Amino acid sequence: MKVENNLGACPTMAINTVGIISKPAVAAATDVVPKLLAWLATRGVRVRYDKRTAVYAARHDGLPRDEVPAGCDLVIVLGGDGTLLSAARAIGSREIPLFAVNLGGLGFLTAITIDELYPELERALRGEHRIGRRKLLHAEVRRGDAIVSRYEALNDVVLTKAAIARMIDLDAFVDDQFMCAYKADGLIVATPTGSTAYSLSAGGPIIFPSVPTICLTPICPHMLTNRPVLVSEASVVEIRCRGEDASVFLTIDGQIGEPLKKEDSVICRSSEYALHLIRPPRMMFFDVLRQKLKWGER
Repeated sequence: MKVENNLGACPTMAINTVGIISKPAVAAATDVVPKLLAWLATRGVRVRYDKRTAVYAARHDGLPRDEVPAGCDLVIVLGGDGTLLSAARAIGSREIPLFAVNLGGLGFLTAITIDELYPELERALRGEHRIGRRKLLHAEVRRGDAIVSRYEALNDVVLTKAAIARMIDLDAFVDDQFMCAYKADGLIVATPTGSTAYSLSAGGPIIFPSVPTICLTPICPHMLTNRPVLVSEASVVEIRCRGEDASVFLTIDGQIGEPLKKEDSVICRSSEYALHLIRPPRMMFFDVLRQKLKWGER
């Protein structure tokens, strides 16, 4: 397999066991899943799948999602970017290639279509697939002198106002240097991968995946001069919560999180882990942007 963005070559690895993680309530999956299981069985590939995939296959041996990647050489995601984010958390620190098939709508990460499923799987089984290495963002919540929680984000770490809160007050520091006092609806700390997610809708820049940076994008800031800021991937970003207890909520990749207390700090730095995402050979980064954002063709 090949690694995109000149990040080095990976050794060819036999694919003997495949994991499957599926998005709930997708009509197409009731047709795709049984055929996919049969296709893998004819090639002697063992399969582990989550409970939702088991429902689509009319089986009862599905596993909890977090247990699916154990012992797998490849993980197939059937769904959209949200399902991929969940699968990325399940994979964790394992360097297992993720094969993402788009069964939803807009998806920047799930670039493989249903029509490409089997041709691209054939390439993967032959070791001819191309890998994009997407760095994760490590986040810690510090309360006083203690670290109370830790997270790994593929897209973003977001601090937003709670349901009944008004604007929130946040202080941002980069490498212990005070950067900005935000009064806003929230703040997004995004990876290059996450630049096409929430950060993009909040006015942040699109960042090429291999650019070593962290992006801070304010959400509806009170001061219109508060603009998105890019800092080095090597930087440590600290966001201090100045609001009252539970007035600020921390969200990781839009899926998990916790309420914060006054004077809590969220510390973000580039993770030692990366997601290994299989990319179709025909689909480069700007091809995805043109397709998903309806940019004009030549």
